[in-house]
Amino acid sequence: MWGGRAAGYASAMPSRRHASRGEVTYKKQYVGSVEYHTSRAGYGDASLVAYRFECLVPEKTGPDFVLVHGIGVSARSYGPTAVELAKRGDVHLIDLAGYGRSPRPDRDLTIRDHALLVGRYLADKNLDHPVVVGHSMGTQVVAQLAADFPEQLDHIVLIAPVVVPSARSLPKVARLLLANGLKEPPQVSALAIYDYLFRAGVPYMIQQTPHLIRADLDAIAGRVEAKTLVICGTDDPIVPLEWAEQLAGRFRQGWFATVPGPHATMFAAPEAIAELIDGHARR
Repeated sequence: MWGGRAAGYASAMPSRRHASRGEVTYKKQYVGSVEYHTSRAGYGDASLVAYRFECLVPEKTGPDFVLVHGIGVSARSYGPTAVELAKRGDVHLIDLAGYGRSPRPDRDLTIRDHALLVGRYLADKNLDHPVVVGHSMGTQVVAQLAADFPEQLDHIVLIAPVVVPSARSLPKVARLLLANGLKEPPQVSALAIYDYLFRAGVPYMIQQTPHLIRADLDAIAGRVEAKTLVICGTDDPIVPLEWAEQLAGRFRQGWFATVPGPHATMFAAPEAIAELIDGHARR
């Protein structure tokens, strides 16, 4: 099971704001009529807030699913896709350290640091070979996790991976984000703006953006042994479909699929994405 580098992250004594809190300390919450449970996992100088959706059917037909969001936003970005996946198995949504409801970490975290924290969470929850899904910057975290812990992950899903090599500069990334904002539904744009300004905050996003730009998924792909599904929206101005398909081919076991919608396809096509993820888990 999980150990080594991931377990080692918990060696430091957590500060009060990074102390773990079990599900019993939080009120039950709902997405529509679907109940979920909140917890916080502390790891020394950083912590993660997680949201667990129990499987909605009496007998699970799928594995556990773990969902990792992109830069600036939070686990809320998965919205209806999380509910669709809960019809198949338990779903764990994670607010990365410093994002959503997770407290700001005591130091700057790289993509690999975020991956180690997610790995520690998976170890704490005894999740055995879950399907780990990343969106946008979350694809970098998930791919890094799979590369570093090949024995623990055998299926990953990368939704709208970033950043295409030709756009790895701050001005280019900013222009692409603005272009995509014009294509997203108002609900998605409102969620993103709130998370940018009032949860992650602009200073933290500025601090984190260089890690996003420097991460090279093309290079990481060759180190990933897990079966990897790359999913892109057909109207996504941030991720060129040609590059995304080429990226899928760089993984040792890679598949490529498209769904309708822009960058945040989890709102545009939740049923289709859940079906693709469930089918991938059975490969």
